[in-house]
Amino acid sequence: MKPLMILAAAFMLLAPTLSHASMETRLGDLIITGAWTRATPTRAPTGAGFVTIENKGSSDDRLIAVRTSISGKSEIHTMTMDNGVMRMRQLEDGIAIPAGGTVTLQPGGNHLMFMQLKQGIAQDTAVPVTLVFEKAGEVTLDFLAAPVGSLKPAEMHHKH
Repeated sequence: MKPLMILAAAFMLLAPTLSHASMETRLGDLIITGAWTRATPTRAPTGAGFVTIENKGSSDDRLIAVRTSISGKSEIHTMTMDNGVMRMRQLEDGIAIPAGGTVTLQPGGNHLMFMQLKQGIAQDTAVPVTLVFEKAGEVTLDFLAAPVGSLKPAEMHHKH
C-alpha cells in the first residue's frame, strides 16, 4: 500500500506542473501556446482555431497545413476588410514563422478554418488539431473550445 500512496503523492505534486505544461508545446525551435477554438451551434458548417507560435530558432519556418478529424476540410485563412465587406481566403503558401518572431492566429486576422464540420463543437471540449510545419514537422494539440462568441482565451471557462 505504501508504494501506491507514494505514487499518488508524487502525482499530486506534479499535477499542477503537468497541467501548465500542456498549455505550452515545443516542437523543435517552435513554442506553441494558447490553442483554442470557439464552441459552435450544433449544425454550424464551420469553426475556427486560434494559436500563438513563437520561433526561438535562427531560421524561418512556415505553418503549411492543418488537419482535424472534426471537419471534412481544414485550411489556413486570412481575414481582410474590403470596402466594409469581410473577406476570408485560404493562405495557400501557409504562414511564415520568422526566426526570433511570434505569429498569433486570432479572431479578425489569420486563423485556422475548419469547414464541413461533422458535428458542432461543444464548449469546454478538447478538439485535436494537427499543425504541419515546413521544417519543424507536425504536432497534434488539443484546442479547448471557448463559449460561442468568445473573442479571446481569457473569456474561456476553465475547469479546475
